[in-house]
Amino acid sequence: MRAPLFLISLALSSAACSQAEEDSGDASAPPQPPEVPQPPEVPAIEGVSFNDDEERSGGTREFAYSWPAKVSEQADLAAMLDAERDELLAEQKSEWEQSLVDFPGDCVTCKARGFEKEWKVVTDLPGWLSLSADTYVYTGGAHGMTGKQSLVWDKERSAAIKGIEMFNSPVALENALGAKLCDALDRARSRRRGATVNRTSGGSFSDCPGLDEATVLVGSSNEQTFDRISVYFGPYVAGPYAEGAYELNFPVTASVIDAVKPEYANAFSVKR
Repeated sequence: MRAPLFLISLALSSAACSQAEEDSGDASAPPQPPEVPQPPEVPAIEGVSFNDDEERSGGTREFAYSWPAKVSEQADLAAMLDAERDELLAEQKSEWEQSLVDFPGDCVTCKARGFEKEWKVVTDLPGWLSLSADTYVYTGGAHGMTGKQSLVWDKERSAAIKGIEMFNSPVALENALGAKLCDALDRARSRRRGATVNRTSGGSFSDCPGLDEATVLVGSSNEQTFDRISVYFGPYVAGPYAEGAYELNFPVTASVIDAVKPEYANAFSVKR
């Protein structure tokens, strides 16, 4: 039995209305914003840790050189240290190869070589990066030698100087520190030796060495200017090898600033 025509027409009309409502609903929906592309991840700047060791013909050679990420952020500085590392490594390899020829027997210490240099951040200021380097060198014998170096990087000029080179001269800085320098050293030596140091005794390692024999580091407590300095005397400078090194800290005073070269004066301030 066929359905009446008016029922078929009604069904078709309802379907059309439903479709129109759906289309109307889609048209009134707010447009979806396009996906925002995410920028690619920038790899973090890292420090460098380099090792090159070798063992051959009864001899050993160890070499290590490293610096922190703050150095890697300064491309010219990193390139300079990279070149220094390569030069030092080549020198060690050449000297070690010669030792294998000169000492063909069982003299282990004669054919052992070691080198380590680790750069560390003393302070990072808006225009300056002050670094220290702990060094160790072994070229055979009873023991190696430790030391410390200073490097101050001028970020604006991409230039490196030693800490002491920011002052008019080592003597000028000595005079600015005055008696505090030798008095602080004597107190440190007396504690290690268990006896008072008499500078006039004429005894071995009883005098006060000059800053031309020291490493001077410039630091900061305010992260804006250099307001403190450290004086490092290595082994055999202020005492025998067994005593090790001496590192003394001093605040920057008006007298110290007077000893600073004019071109660096704005980088210093009196310690508050």
